[in-house]
Amino acid sequence: MQQEPTQYELYDPPADGITAVQFSPTDSQLLLVSSWDKTVRLYDVAANQQRAKFEHRAAVLDCCFSDASRGYSGGLDKGVNMLDLTTSTDTPLGMHDEPVRCLSWSQESNQLLTGSWDRTIRLWDTRAAEPLLGKYNQPAKIFSMDVTHNKLVVAMAGRHVFIYDIRNMTETLQRRESSLKFMTRCVRSMPNGEGYASSSIEGRIAVEFFDPSPETQSRKYAFKCHRQVIDGVDTVYPVNALAFNPVHGTFASGGADGVVNVWDRWNKKRLRQYPRYPTSVASLAFSHDGRLLAVASSYTFEEGEKDHAPDSVFVRMIGENECRPKQVGG
Repeated sequence: MQQEPTQYELYDPPADGITAVQFSPTDSQLLLVSSWDKTVRLYDVAANQQRAKFEHRAAVLDCCFSDASRGYSGGLDKGVNMLDLTTSTDTPLGMHDEPVRCLSWSQESNQLLTGSWDRTIRLWDTRAAEPLLGKYNQPAKIFSMDVTHNKLVVAMAGRHVFIYDIRNMTETLQRRESSLKFMTRCVRSMPNGEGYASSSIEGRIAVEFFDPSPETQSRKYAFKCHRQVIDGVDTVYPVNALAFNPVHGTFASGGADGVVNVWDRWNKKRLRQYPRYPTSVASLAFSHDGRLLAVASSYTFEEGEKDHAPDSVFVRMIGENECRPKQVGG
């Protein structure tokens, strides 16, 4: 009996480096993909076809959905765009002073948050005539951020990690220094809102918790990953991407080694490692039902200009127990 394929490649991928893959929060068929080729593309992954393409004036660094009919994007042109996914039209929302590095949609408040290299986070009400609600200065360039249950975690240059309650952005809930000694690449919140994982350019991941009590803080940890011995030398790769499985709470990591791992954060163990992708893993996203994992295989230039495999997006079907944590003892 012929085995069903566990993953497939999307047709018509971006023509330059992929910066983000993002599934719709309500529809597992819909995937947004942003790229250095100045586009955001909407794919129907079930039909394996491109539904829409939105053009920017410069490279697009991130994208997100609010729901199945609307998305948002930003990048080197400093603009924040609203994407109508049903009519394939886009509307400028506003500007930052420097490139827009990351976007997050809050399901709780129905608001958009954008982080920029201009050292600000901006809050937008996309339904308002004047959408910009607030501008909040930060100590350094914003590299990555994520929001869950009104908690926003922001990772910046200089190893700053700030935590906010988005209902009151004028005050910082917590100001932390990253547990990782090198530059943060990605930060993602746990689906249950208890904490977050962050990754660095130096092959490490930290698992942290919001609750400042000593008992909870004693549970945080960091570990080495995405390393391999080549010709007797321990080679370390940046961990570019993290994604939590929304059903099981385990998480996947993707590195410049082209490897995707799935981690059981309770038992501090790797659940599985998928076969190596053609080049660096630039971004990862689980579908809202946890059954699909989008993998952006796209060279991230950690070794400068060199020949590399074409940019691709793979969609992997996740088996029922593939991301399920082992029984937690106690």
